Amino acid sequence: MVQYAVYLENICFSYEKHVVIKNLSLRAKPGEHIGIVGDSGCGKSTLLKILAGLYTPDHGTAVIAGEHLPENIRKQVALVMQNNSLFPLSIRDNITCGHDISDETVWAACQNASLANWIEKLPNGLDTKVGERGNQVSGGQAQRIQIARALCKDAPVILLDEPVSALDQDTGQSVLAALCKLTEGRTVIHVTHHQETLDDSYTIYRMEGGTMAHGCT
Repeated sequence: MVQYAVYLENICFSYEKHVVIKNLSLRAKPGEHIGIVGDSGCGKSTLLKILAGLYTPDHGTAVIAGEHLPENIRKQVALVMQNNSLFPLSIRDNITCGHDISDETVWAACQNASLANWIEKLPNGLDTKVGERGNQVSGGQAQRIQIARALCKDAPVILLDEPVSALDQDTGQSVLAALCKLTEGRTVIHVTHHQETLDDSYTIYRMEGGTMAHGCT
């Protein structure tokens, strides 16, 4: 298992008595990009939460970046979600999440996430409040703040959950360009309804009924 950044073997997960993930196995080597496509309700988001250490499988083996325990797995992954996951704090606080990170590192992450030009125009810069659930920033800006947060965390495994699904085409393309900076050289698991958002660097699998059905082309 040490040669894999992501190692799942016959994992199962249920909500009460409803089976969501059943006998699912997945491997990803360090630096490999895996795309997982499938319809709503097939278990993609639940799988991502298992990979993020937010859910623990009922059965099977889950090892992420060499870690078995959920609290240790969470230190090895960075998650960019489709929904707005910002806190009612400043841009800086949303990027650092309370960790002691230098302004130089934060600013470099903002540049790579295509945030710098926008932040420079704000009267309070990085100390600008984003509002409740980020209601003072646009959808594209919120996604780029998440990307800057993930860049600062510098985790070996990146988990993406429909990161551009709620954005218009132009904004989505801009966010995808920022994601290229984040995913370079890292292991990536990207779940999506839209296979066209996955470039040629991805090995693509289809998920059906809580398990991997087959590969895609």
